[in-house]
Amino acid sequence: MKFSQMHERLRTVLLRRVQRGEITITRLARQTGLTKSHLSKYLHSGGQLSIKAIDYVLEAQRIGAEDLIDGETQVQSQDELYFSVPVVSSTDVLFEPEIRSGAVRMWLPMPQDLLRSLRPRRAQGRHSWRRFVAIRIDHDEAQSMDRLFYEGAIAIIDRHYNSLAAYHPPQQNLYAVRDGVRMVLRYIDAIGTHLVIRPRSIEVSANLIEIAANANPGEYIAGRVALILNEV
Repeated sequence: MKFSQMHERLRTVLLRRVQRGEITITRLARQTGLTKSHLSKYLHSGGQLSIKAIDYVLEAQRIGAEDLIDGETQVQSQDELYFSVPVVSSTDVLFEPEIRSGAVRMWLPMPQDLLRSLRPRRAQGRHSWRRFVAIRIDHDEAQSMDRLFYEGAIAIIDRHYNSLAAYHPPQQNLYAVRDGVRMVLRYIDAIGTHLVIRPRSIEVSANLIEIAANANPGEYIAGRVALILNEV
């Protein structure tokens, strides 16, 4: 295998990670010290990386040279089969486009084919945000959703879906919503200039969020709850 083929294989691996939402060009630039324009040109416009720059990328993304050899015929690597979703705090879900390594409580391996099958629908720009993040459900959230999930369950949130359009109509979406400075998991109804956020439990009251002037409702939505992993 020629070096030029390995170079192209690296480009393909990185583009797949970008498409899956695992990395962004901004994050890769921070990891490697390379500029975003340099990396963007390499990934999208046929640019080239120096040997030194390739070393930076391989180290940052934990890619070995063996992963780039005979890439078309080898059995898929674990990296290609699974996508690592960071489990973080609700604050990070709401406000952090990129997730710092120090903010990750654990990495959750998920089948990448499953995550890639989920359809995004952005009501406003979220392209640069890390797409899939996860949180552990606390006691209050578990109570509010009336056994839809249990305390300690993990909710995987698609932050590229902040539209009010139903994913599986007529079934309503469950969202991670910004309610003041905290995040809650709720159903949403839009009424005029307000969002009504509703829990599943009838014992927990709904809340009303006023949409600011010139704001999009999607600004209040961290993302759609795409998957819930419960212990049974």
